[in-house]
Amino acid sequence: MINRVVLMGRLVSDPELKTTQSGINVTTFRIAVDRSYVKAGEERQADFFDIVAWRYTADFVCRHFRKGSLIAIDGQLQSRTYQAKDGTNRYVVEVVADNASFTGERRDNSGYSQQPASPAHPAYAAEAPAFSNGAPSDFEEMPADDDLPF
Repeated sequence: MINRVVLMGRLVSDPELKTTQSGINVTTFRIAVDRSYVKAGEERQADFFDIVAWRYTADFVCRHFRKGSLIAIDGQLQSRTYQAKDGTNRYVVEVVADNASFTGERRDNSGYSQQPASPAHPAYAAEAPAFSNGAPSDFEEMPADDDLPF
């Protein structure tokens, strides 16, 4: 059986680190994930997913992400039922995060998105080379013999 979920979206609110009675760190948060298609004349829609992170993943999320941060989640779907305070039974489906990752986006205190400025991460995407810009003359012909260069 396969149960894998990979999502990338923005946090709807600041994550809050909590600790269970047995001392295990946990956080729950919600992310908004834009749909990949837009109907003509309509605004882009988003889906909202509840995420649960445990232990070191919970620590990492609470330390590095805030409301509006772009985050990548790798995890599993899990369903559960519980009884609400009003006595009704509730059914929820949530993503239990195995990993949470940065997406390459960095925000400064003003909330504007910036790319890190370093040789490995050029400040402007236009300066970064793209594979689609390659020409046939950029590639070297490999010899047909079995002696590979590595």
